[in-house]
Amino acid sequence: QVQLVESGGGLVQAGGSLRLSCAASGRTASSYVMGWFRQAPGKEREFVAGISGTGGSTNYGASVKGRFTISRDNAKNTAYLQMNSLKPEDTAVYYCAIGYLVTATATRWNYWGQGTQVTVSS
Repeated sequence: QVQLVESGGGLVQAGGSLRLSCAASGRTASSYVMGWFRQAPGKEREFVAGISGTGGSTNYGASVKGRFTISRDNAKNTAYLQMNSLKPEDTAVYYCAIGYLVTATATRWNYWGQGTQVTVSS
């Protein structure tokens, strides 16, 4: 069993930055790929970014590519999402997930955190 706890969300002005953290416990995080999704009210859960177990491979959703960076520190069992040049349309609840394959399909991820709210004001 794996437990995930996100932190770092908050309110920021457009153009600003935030860094989200996802702390994993229960099993060695390096055995899994890690990812971030987001969900805005009335919308489906959207893939944001994913990273391989070693951290050597990353993938991004089209809407965040070039602005967001995913990373991980396996010694701390933690993944990060650095978000720069934030836009009001980035406003959503951001969820951390763990699985065996980086995929944009949310149902294929195995474990989820409780989510952290990110609000970008214009």
